[in-house]
Amino acid sequence: MLPPLAIAKGVPRNTDVLVVGMSETGVREVPEPVARAFSKRFGVSVGEMATSLGTKASADSKRTLPAAGDGPRIVVVGLESEEPSAEDLRRAAGAGVRHAAGLPGSDNLSVTVSLGSADSDQLAAVAEGALLGSYDYEPISAEPAKGGTVDAITVIHSGDVKGADIATAATTVAQAVVTVRELVNIPANLLYPESFADQVRSLVRGSKITIDVLDEMALSEGGYGGLMAVGGGSFRPPRLVRLSYSPRGARFHLVLVGKGITFDTGGLNLKPGEGMYTMKCDMAGAATVLIAAHAIAELGLKIRVTAYGALAENMPSGSAFRPSDVLTIYGGKTVENGNSDAEGRLVMADALARSNDDHPDLVVDVATLTGACVVALGERTTGLMVTDDATADLVLAAADAAGEDVWQLPIPKEIRSKLDSKVADLRSVTGERWAGALVAAAFLREFVAEGTPWAHLDIAGPAFCDGKPYGYVASGGTGVGVRTLIALARSLAA
Repeated sequence: MLPPLAIAKGVPRNTDVLVVGMSETGVREVPEPVARAFSKRFGVSVGEMATSLGTKASADSKRTLPAAGDGPRIVVVGLESEEPSAEDLRRAAGAGVRHAAGLPGSDNLSVTVSLGSADSDQLAAVAEGALLGSYDYEPISAEPAKGGTVDAITVIHSGDVKGADIATAATTVAQAVVTVRELVNIPANLLYPESFADQVRSLVRGSKITIDVLDEMALSEGGYGGLMAVGGGSFRPPRLVRLSYSPRGARFHLVLVGKGITFDTGGLNLKPGEGMYTMKCDMAGAATVLIAAHAIAELGLKIRVTAYGALAENMPSGSAFRPSDVLTIYGGKTVENGNSDAEGRLVMADALARSNDDHPDLVVDVATLTGACVVALGERTTGLMVTDDATADLVLAAADAAGEDVWQLPIPKEIRSKLDSKVADLRSVTGERWAGALVAAAFLREFVAEGTPWAHLDIAGPAFCDGKPYGYVASGGTGVGVRTLIALARSLAA
């Protein structure tokens, strides 16, 4: 659970740590009572002491200053720019709160963040960043949790804004991101298709969302050949989760589809051991779309949303599907399997084909789909592939509003012919090394109804942080894509 968030004009009396920012011209937005007490106690200003300790304006700069009497300790974080963007503020707030939680004697902290948030967009960004920075995955252990905890967050504002509304919305968005992080971080022996579906069912119970879960019998009877093949090697059978949110007055229908491979061994095309360790995160796409749909409903956005989570565990066994098998996807199109480690596109094909029955205005899919996208764009940037420029503009604008890095890649015309098969309608892979992310997108596009706008987000790089935390991003699952989907829904609802 996230700590409670308040929006206020001044520093609460019980504040333990105050987070402020430093730009190229010095420390800014130190609340006047704190600044006055600090100067009286130490004979220098907060900015002068921070500068003497080597604090920089760069994003990775963090310094802790002592408390003045019974006042709060002060954490000074870099703001990057003299006129920081909403994302700069979001990252600074997250880094500051995380740093505060790591200070000695930091149990049950009350943290106040003052970064000069004058308008509602900036204030929302600071609030989101502060909440996300407070998250830390709690290990599964017989020992009690160690380390600092943040029990309350206050964000100071200097403008005329509706603080309560901003706090509620920021908490809803941040809680959605954190929920995805938690799901991604759960070990695969504890999160598998059935338990994943059960967790989603519990989450949406009592909300304005309806849920349908197809088990292996329903999937077999319904002709979901991709899910049945990929999940066939595991004793934990596949599931297809469908969420539906239809508020009165909604005029636009957005469909979200997510890849939910709860663990990916590569199947009979077995991955090397070092490439398998983090594969519990291969369900991040399904978590992203399902939890984003729930958040959209919680925010009360006037847009119809249908979300699909295609859940399976890809394991090698006597019942596993084979290279050269021909699979019949929902709706009848056949696929020759070229590589059992290219399984995500097969379960996605079933869900995308099923989504055509919903007659959507826009389909967006999210998947940790290809290592090739990580090679192309690195570990912090999502790849975007689309049917048309207008759809690209919509998604890129939403990503920019959310502060998430997304880069558009093409789907070259010549790739489709490389997927031709002699024994089926198409192959799942080309058999070549080149353009793996683009090939996967070209394959998925075959299962979207002609004329339906579609966007594919490959989050293979940014879905999991295998290194140290940065900004508001924790180690492990990141929850990337959730804020972009919510921002997209906001824009379409408007």
